[in-house]
Amino acid sequence: MAKTKSHRVSPSLDMTPMVDLAFLLVTFFMLTATAVTKEPIAVDAPSATTEIKIPSVNIITITVSKEGAIFFNVDGKYTRQTVIQKMGEKYGVPFNNEQIQTFSVLPSVGLPVGNLPQYLDLPSEERDRVKQPGIPADSLNNQLGDWVVFARTTNPKVYVAIKGDKDASYPAVKKVIKTLIDKKVLRFNLITNLEKPA
Repeated sequence: MAKTKSHRVSPSLDMTPMVDLAFLLVTFFMLTATAVTKEPIAVDAPSATTEIKIPSVNIITITVSKEGAIFFNVDGKYTRQTVIQKMGEKYGVPFNNEQIQTFSVLPSVGLPVGNLPQYLDLPSEERDRVKQPGIPADSLNNQLGDWVVFARTTNPKVYVAIKGDKDASYPAVKKVIKTLIDKKVLRFNLITNLEKPA
């Protein structure tokens, strides 16, 4: 009896499920990632040896630049819209709907309230070139305190964090802390960089 030779079939691997999985992962990461907004100032925070995580949502960030300019940021589109409307009402500065929408997606702001309408009307490329002098936090004109109070009344769950440049002057940071204490904000975090072990 003659032996029949079976045909060898080369194995094939169907890559369709792998490609589907790759696209699902890419889509997942794109939808869940948060975009990093360009901040108006670069801050080199001081280093620390301990690490305490601050929350990524419900946070007010007060930034102090090397020159002592103070910037304010709060997350949450609704919170930002409400806060700018309240600031406008308090200081008699009208904001139209387009300006409110623009403010709700901006990063930190470091301008007196009276200068905000002109700033918000600028195209985004021109806004990036504007040198912001900082929010007033003097005893006679403490707009920073009002930003913090309105943000906390709009969203009572917010945490407060101070991010200061390591070369910022002590009086500038002290002014921020004094403002927080005056507004009864007695718990806040200082944002630092983790010190690398030697």
